[in-house]
Amino acid sequence: MSRIIVVTSGKGGVGKTTTTANLSMTLARRGRKVAVVDADFGLRNLDLLLGLENRVVYTAIDVLSGQCRLEQALVKDKRQPNLVLLPAAQNRTKDAVNPDQMKQLVTTLAQTYEYVFVDCPAGIEMGFQNAIAAAKEAIIVTTPEIAAVRDADRVVGLLEASNIKKIQLVVNRIRPAMVQANDMMTVEDVQEILAIPLIGVVPDDERVIVSTNKGEPLVLSETPSLAGSAFNNIARRLEGEKVEFLDLTVNNDSFFDKLRKVLNKKIF
Repeated sequence: MSRIIVVTSGKGGVGKTTTTANLSMTLARRGRKVAVVDADFGLRNLDLLLGLENRVVYTAIDVLSGQCRLEQALVKDKRQPNLVLLPAAQNRTKDAVNPDQMKQLVTTLAQTYEYVFVDCPAGIEMGFQNAIAAAKEAIIVTTPEIAAVRDADRVVGLLEASNIKKIQLVVNRIRPAMVQANDMMTVEDVQEILAIPLIGVVPDDERVIVSTNKGEPLVLSETPSLAGSAFNNIARRLEGEKVEFLDLTVNNDSFFDKLRKVLNKKIF
């Protein structure tokens, strides 16, 4: 059975597309056949994050208008043959597609691919309705900010009303030092408000920006990072593995503890 998962949030800029790119790449590397659908018509970015922008010839609109077959529009990842992208059109608005058409595209992909991820646009209008049309599961991505969490809470209600029952939470861009200083919501705070199962916590990491600019998902980096490990762990949990959450607590060594460590290194 194929799994159709929409990655959504309500609020823009919380990391939906980054999450989609890294999870799909991780699962493809694990041998799963994965298709990713960019549902953000008019403002597509998933092709950039995957480094596939120069390979886009046809889009979902071309498929729906009969200008090409679905197979012709799928962009194969140059590094991972198990991963394909169905890009959105940049020159058309979200109203150019309706939910029935999106459902047709996604369910057709689900006949071939084990995972179909739908990268949802910001907001809760037509683009959102298109993105969730065929979904059986949802991943809610939010940052630990009250505006983002409030929007995510609204989306949870809309998903449940659309009979999408399996909804899981990713808390993105957590800053442990700010959490400890009570300047940022804790993961537990976010969970308490949204009341959905937690599947991942991703720390804030400037390497995410670097990887985005390079068009290379962070999970492909040869240099280990906490954020990359977090995305890997989320993919493993999606597969049913029991994986401990990363320890993101701040090192609380006092000045004297740090001084003692320095002196010990010099002595020994």
